[in-house]
Amino acid sequence: MAYTPELSKKSSSMLRRIAWAAERPMTKTLEDILEYFMNLIKKEEVCKRCRDRSFCNGCGFNDKRYIEGG
Repeated sequence: MAYTPELSKKSSSMLRRIAWAAERPMTKTLEDILEYFMNLIKKEEVCKRCRDRSFCNGCGFNDKRYIEGG
């Protein structure tokens, strides 16, 4: 993992409760939440505002990305 953000106490407790409800570890639950959110946000808006162009080929917002193992 390249970056580990600190969650607030409130966010951490909400994530924990969602994980319990989903019967999954918090790390997997957070990944699931991000995957779900990716379907809600306009990908072109993310790309337009992106500040790191070094990972476009692997970025989840890039429809033409290289998918490892795929």
